[in-house]
Amino acid sequence: MDKKKKSALNLMNGIEQPTQLNEKLIQSSKYKKTIPETNIDELFVKLRQGDRTSLARAITLIESNLEKDFNFAHKLVELCLPYSGNSLRIGVTGVPGAGKSTFIEAMGMFLTEDKKKIAVLAVDPSSERSKGSILGHKTRMEQLSSQSNAFIRPSPSGGTLGGVARKTNETIILCEAAGYDIIFVETVGVGQSETLVKNMVDFFLLIVLAGAGDELQGIKRGIMEMADAIIIHKADGDNLRNAERMVPVYKSALHLFRMPESKVLPQVEICSSITGLNIPKVWDIIEQHLNTTKENGFFNQNRNKQNIAQLHATIDTVLLNSFYNNKDIKTVFAKIEQELSKNAISPYHAARQLVELYNKSKGSL
Repeated sequence: MDKKKKSALNLMNGIEQPTQLNEKLIQSSKYKKTIPETNIDELFVKLRQGDRTSLARAITLIESNLEKDFNFAHKLVELCLPYSGNSLRIGVTGVPGAGKSTFIEAMGMFLTEDKKKIAVLAVDPSSERSKGSILGHKTRMEQLSSQSNAFIRPSPSGGTLGGVARKTNETIILCEAAGYDIIFVETVGVGQSETLVKNMVDFFLLIVLAGAGDELQGIKRGIMEMADAIIIHKADGDNLRNAERMVPVYKSALHLFRMPESKVLPQVEICSSITGLNIPKVWDIIEQHLNTTKENGFFNQNRNKQNIAQLHATIDTVLLNSFYNNKDIKTVFAKIEQELSKNAISPYHAARQLVELYNKSKGSL
């Protein structure tokens, strides 16, 4: 069989972020220059040409929470949509400290040496107090960020459940239109619902550690059930033997789960991003999985299912924004909160009142 046709790269066609900037800075002329307000067509042309600066500006526009940017962002996504869907989307998750960024850099260097274009969408946790994020992935992936075929975009999670920025799906579309072959989505790895990242990627990789206590106790079953492969990371030095010892343990645990929808059994492999141990082998596992899912039809089914899931998620977001921005709701919300603080009304009853008021106000339009 033609090797090129067998490659997983030959694919079939296939969220609102709170601003992290000072409001005064947003109003300054310097900041306004970073967000294109009128010439979206020119920005799109440069993005299609692979200009990384234009891609970064486009993503900034997508992530903008300013109402004046919404229509421009929508137009840009619509322009990019016909050129999207042709990349491999790989989700990478694991507990903090598992080495997700280190692994992505090692894998990214391996792939860029093979002339692949790599985009990394790394999500940093946002502070509940300041709402800010460190956004240090370009520092942690210093070697990969220097590659001309690589694009790294750290984004704040904004408290989004599952550790995925709310605009990640739109950002994936932009990266695909810019010609990136492989897109990694790195999650915060906080152990919350990872369903969000699972619903936007073709391959879901779980990175775990050996020698850190009761490994299986530290991994939630729900995350393991979603994994297409489990990589026991940092398998080097004195920890190599511990990693090898845990391979049959994880394999045995996976056999207790039902067969995945993809009909492909998850594989378990040890890996070291420092020594490069099994980096090529992990990529082979990913390619084999994607080739098999394309052949059995699951790949397209999964993409379609994800599109429907995003439709529902977007409807939820639009309705929530419409509700909280409704003038009538804003007028009575503070009063309802005061009644709640005095135990004069239950949260359920308060919610019913607000929804009824919202429906009445929309019906009168």
